[in-house]
Amino acid sequence: MHTVKFGLFLPTSDFPQARAAAEWADANGFYSVSMNDHFFSPLGAPQTPQLECFSTLSAIAAVTRNVRLAPAVTAIGFRTPPMLAKIASTLDHLSNGRLIMGIGAGWQRNEYDAHNYPYPDNLERIAQLADGIRLLKAMWTQDVPTYRGKYFQVEKAYNNPRPIQKPHPPIMIGGSGAKILELAAQEAQAINMIPPIVNGKDFIQDPMAAVKFTKPVLKKKIEKLRSLLQAAHRPPDAIELGVICMASIARSKAEADEALARTAKGMGYPDVESARNSPVLLAGTPDEVRRELRSRVEELGVTYYIVFPSSRESGDLLVKEVMPEFRSRGN
Repeated sequence: MHTVKFGLFLPTSDFPQARAAAEWADANGFYSVSMNDHFFSPLGAPQTPQLECFSTLSAIAAVTRNVRLAPAVTAIGFRTPPMLAKIASTLDHLSNGRLIMGIGAGWQRNEYDAHNYPYPDNLERIAQLADGIRLLKAMWTQDVPTYRGKYFQVEKAYNNPRPIQKPHPPIMIGGSGAKILELAAQEAQAINMIPPIVNGKDFIQDPMAAVKFTKPVLKKKIEKLRSLLQAAHRPPDAIELGVICMASIARSKAEADEALARTAKGMGYPDVESARNSPVLLAGTPDEVRRELRSRVEELGVTYYIVFPSSRESGDLLVKEVMPEFRSRGN
């Protein structure tokens, strides 16, 4: 089994805040830091400030030494795949080999429309994602990169310097739908399993998507992924299983229970225990969160947790009272 890892999702609207959070993560044992890849923030209105993903991560690379840089996740339709291959190669050099290439099909329709980008249906966007990933690999690994796919082609698209990481930076695909699982089984080294996108909204914009994304649902998706890995002649641990979750941790049980009750009511969970068991939440006292993480690692095999701490206290308690156990466990 993979080692348990924690990533920090950075603030996306203000660079000094993002830099400070990344430096804090770098000094406190986080495995990675992440930025989303959007023109319009999913956390606000189209006018809400939103930093560009790769520019920000390039600047973060210069002020950190240890954390990996994991877009969560790049939209394949925002840049031509050859340009994305060059950007990613450069970021791998800027960070001395710390890039995790998080990538997905894209989903937020209004930003595509506003910027006059085509927005084909889900199946076509996923097919473009598959084509784009294979082109990226060609440009990252071939001396004379040549690729001819259905959607994207390159001919002698020299890409020097190629990434530091060999054979290429690890690919982390975002999503959990059937076609995404098929693609991940073929091409990815990690998967970030978020609730399915419904009607152009992620689980932040549509909390009911999170409510429906229960542990049994996630377990079935993981079982399906493992069967697809077997069909692809890859070992069951070829892909690291990851999730994005909000971490709400309080030292006092009364405060932790009160916060979880507010979250459950606000997001529409039927009861507090449903919220406590949700794959997109990590909530409770440090002891309760440690226990819940042990359960998720052992029952589901999920080992990579990209977190949004709900407060500074939550972040500090995660670092000081939760993460050390999993570093010492080494599993």
